[in-house]
Amino acid sequence: MTGRDDIQARDIQALLDKQAITEQIHRYCRAVDRLDIPLGHSVWHEDATAEYGGGYYSGRGRDVIDRICADHRKLLRHSHQIANILIELRGDTAGSESYVTATLQGLRGETPFQITTCSRYVDRWSRRDGRWALDHRMAIRDFDEMRDISGLSADPLSRRDAKDPSYAVLRAQP
Repeated sequence: MTGRDDIQARDIQALLDKQAITEQIHRYCRAVDRLDIPLGHSVWHEDATAEYGGGYYSGRGRDVIDRICADHRKLLRHSHQIANILIELRGDTAGSESYVTATLQGLRGETPFQITTCSRYVDRWSRRDGRWALDHRMAIRDFDEMRDISGLSADPLSRRDAKDPSYAVLRAQP
C-alpha cells in the first residue's frame, strides 16, 4: 500500500465509525419511541453511565432506558428527532454532540397536552470487540414547552411496540 492508500483507508474507516455511532444514536431514539427496552440497552456498554439533567436521572446507562420507557408508557405518544450530529474520533474512542427534539403527548384529566423539549446529547463512546456503544451520556435540556392542545390524532398503524410496521421491514430478510 502507498501512503495515499493508507490515508484513503483511514478516511474510509473514519466514515464507517461515524456512521456506526450515528446509527446507535438513531437506535436510541427508536428504542424510546417504540418502548423497545432490549434495543435501548444495546446502545450502551454494560458499565456505561448516564446523567439526565434537572434531577431526572443519574446512574447506569442501561437503567435510564427502563426509566424512560416506564415514564413514556404513561403518555399517549412520543417522537424523538436527532439533528446536528458532530462526532470526533480518537482511535477506539469518540465524543459526540447531538441535538434532539422530543415531542410528547398525554392527557391531564380530560385535557390533552403536548410537551416539546429541545435538548442535546453529549456522549462518550468506545469501540469494544468491534462494536461502538455509549460509555457515558449527558443529556442537557436547553428549553422546553408544555401546552394544552385541542385534539389528539395519529395513524392507527403507528404503534409503540414491535407491532409497528417498521419492525417488519427492518428485520434481516433471508
